[in-house]
This record gives sequence, C-alpha cells and structure tokens, in this order.
Amino acid sequence: MTVALKRAVTTPLLFFFILGDILGAGVYVLVGSIAGESGGAVWLPLVVALALAALTAGSYAELATKYPRAGGSAHYVTAAFGPAAGSFVGFCMLGAGMVSVGALTAAFAGDYLQTLVSWPAAAVVVVFSILLAAVNIRGIRESLGVNVAATVVELGGLLLIVGLGAWVMARGDADVQRLTEIGGPDRGPAGAVLAGTVLAFYSFVGFETSVNLAEEVEDPRRSYPRALFGALLTAGLVYVLLGVVASASVPVERLAGSSGPLLEVVRVAGECPIGCSA
Repeated sequence: MTVALKRAVTTPLLFFFILGDILGAGVYVLVGSIAGESGGAVWLPLVVALALAALTAGSYAELATKYPRAGGSAHYVTAAFGPAAGSFVGFCMLGAGMVSVGALTAAFAGDYLQTLVSWPAAAVVVVFSILLAAVNIRGIRESLGVNVAATVVELGGLLLIVGLGAWVMARGDADVQRLTEIGGPDRGPAGAVLAGTVLAFYSFVGFETSVNLAEEVEDPRRSYPRALFGALLTAGLVYVLLGVVASASVPVERLAGSSGPLLEVVRVAGECPIGCSA
C-alpha cells in the first residue's frame, strides 16, 4: 500500500527553500578562492557558473514535473535503471549532503561566528546539527517556516555586504579596474575563468535537493519550475553583485588569503577613507 505525502508546500515556501539551499553557503567561503584562481574578475566565473547551473536546473525541472515523487534523483535512476542503481544514487546523495552540511557548518562556526562570540567551534557544529535534525523531523511545514526565516536573514546579510561594498565604491576607495583583470602570470584568461567556474559552480548547488519535495508541493507542474528558476536567478544576481563589490573593494591577494573573504569587505568599509585624518 502506497501512502501519499501531504501536499503542504506552496510556491513561495518552495522558492525560499530553494533560495536558502543555494544562497550563502558557497559564496561566503569561496569568493576568496575564486579570486585566487581567476583574478579580479570574480564576477565572470559566477556568471558562467550560473549559466551552467541553469542547464542542470532545466533537467531537474523536467524530471520533477514529470515524476513528482519523493526521492528525487534516486527515484529517477530507479525508474530508468532499477532499484540497485537507485539505491546507490540515493546513498551518494545522502553522503554528499552530510559532507556538505558538515563542511559549511564548520565554516560558519569558524571566522564568521567567532567575530561575534567566542564559542568552541566543535560544540557549535554538534549542537547546530542536532537542532537542524530536530526541526526537520518535526515536519515539513515547520522546517520550511524556519527555512524562510533563516533565508531572509541570510539574504539580508549578503545584501548588507553588497551595500557596504557599494559604499566603498561610491566614496572612491575601490579599484574598478580590477573587475577586468582575468588570470595571472601563470594562467591565461581561459584557464583562469575555467578554474574559477569550477569553484563558483559549488555556490549554486543545492537546488537539486528540492526535487525531494515534489510530492509535497501543492501543484508541482506549475510551482516547481517557477520556484526553481526564480530562486536560481535571484541567487545569481546576488552572487554577481557580491563578486563585483568584493573584487573592487578588496585587493585580490587579500581576498584570496582570507578564510572569511566577505568579512574583508566589511573591514574595508569601516576603514578610514582615502584622504581622511584618522
């Protein structure tokens, strides 16, 4: 006997779920790494990665609307190649999710959180992971409600950094010429963009997990494509703006050498402007 899941997920909830999955995680950590690989044109690999992610998203949109079932990738592979292949893919997705959550929780508990409070990073990782698991076990409506709040905070933080970077540029302390600098002495423009794109693509991953909710979405055939591409384009716009202000405001070497590259934008914004007397 097959028990259908309750369709309690609306289009706005799905949009924020996908946006929360994409936003923040990669860009908070990877902007410096992208700068180290591609030079000052941090925005360019992000644009290329967005285009590649949109192609992948198109495949997921087609599959999620044709097979609106829980399980996502594992269900699609099971339908095509049988249960053994589907179980293997499901196990890989589970493993990838655990590694991703662990890595990003550790990054959050590091420089970013330590800027505000001095808590042991290991304890923060464990407690935060347990709380996340408890909310998800409670139910889909509850977990998505928490996700909306977290996504709004996350988006607000990123937009704040964009605003601070724009302020640095407006007061004349930025170097906009860096935005056209691609590569370095040991790597040509094409290789630099490719290397940066490989890293930047990680900033867009996460939307693929949304197909697991297809069976719980009220009208997946209409809601899923709208929420997916809307969230992907929103994240892409924020990422490109971050790439522009970060690269223009902070020297490439400083971005590449920082474990909290977006914090460098905040620090530059708080520094004494050129020509002032400290």
